[in-house]
Amino acid sequence: MLTVENLNKFYGKRQVLQDLNLQIKPGEVYGLIGANGSGKTTTINIICHLLKSDSGDIKINAQPVSESTKKIIGVAPQENILYKTLSCEENLQFFAKLYGLNRKKRQKIITETLVAVNLLDRAKHPVETLSGGMQRRLNIAVALVHQPQLVILDEPTTGLDIEARYEIWELIRQLKNQGITVLLTTHLLEEAERLCHRIGILKNGQILAEGSLAQLQRLIPAQEIILVQTESEEQAIARAKEYGFTHRRYGSDLAFWLPEPMELKEIIARFEGIGINSIARQPVRLEHIYLELMQYN
Repeated sequence: MLTVENLNKFYGKRQVLQDLNLQIKPGEVYGLIGANGSGKTTTINIICHLLKSDSGDIKINAQPVSESTKKIIGVAPQENILYKTLSCEENLQFFAKLYGLNRKKRQKIITETLVAVNLLDRAKHPVETLSGGMQRRLNIAVALVHQPQLVILDEPTTGLDIEARYEIWELIRQLKNQGITVLLTTHLLEEAERLCHRIGILKNGQILAEGSLAQLQRLIPAQEIILVQTESEEQAIARAKEYGFTHRRYGSDLAFWLPEPMELKEIIARFEGIGINSIARQPVRLEHIYLELMQYN
């Protein structure tokens, strides 16, 4: 569906993208994650033919990116692109006309799109009367109204409360179940874990690692991670080293990587004689992988 090869982009002397390569398969939800300034927005703008690269190639369905490929891409930017005094239906009418949908097809597709984002009962309501979550769903509807083959969702849940976030997640799952190809950028690592077939971790304009969550988990030589609270941290770290446990700091938390699964009583026994206040166990998660790549690469 989407192929990016050796993409480079400079802003003046600053290189934003460095030989960026990624491939998104048809029907895949691909998560692109990275810190602010890592190159996510620049990549999206080049894919959408809003910005020119300095070198490299991008193809959508084997077609080089051009004005014509814009029609097969739907984009829901981080900032809503809605006209607040217009109704949901009027917004979709406006954007459907921009995409050249004829009148006969237009009303049918608009109704189907409102159903898809669960806003049919709000069709006649002005956007300004909708909740933040509803507005974000309508923003995604704008990206879907011309029935694109590739949908780009840029930080779709930023600033939303937990209930609205779950609504957007359910909508993305529906797109996933329909086989629609989605490029998702997000700062919420849990979002990427839950929704994406594959995830690319971007730093300084390069993909540091890419794969399914299971594939990315193999980058950390641990079967489990434990968070330990103790007043004798140096002793705990020294003891952990004796058993081959790697230690890390996640914020103020002291963590140890366990190279193989262990019973809780075995873990406690390893720290015998050291005052341990609590031990919390957790699987290797995307946040651990992300922090490892960002801090040690």
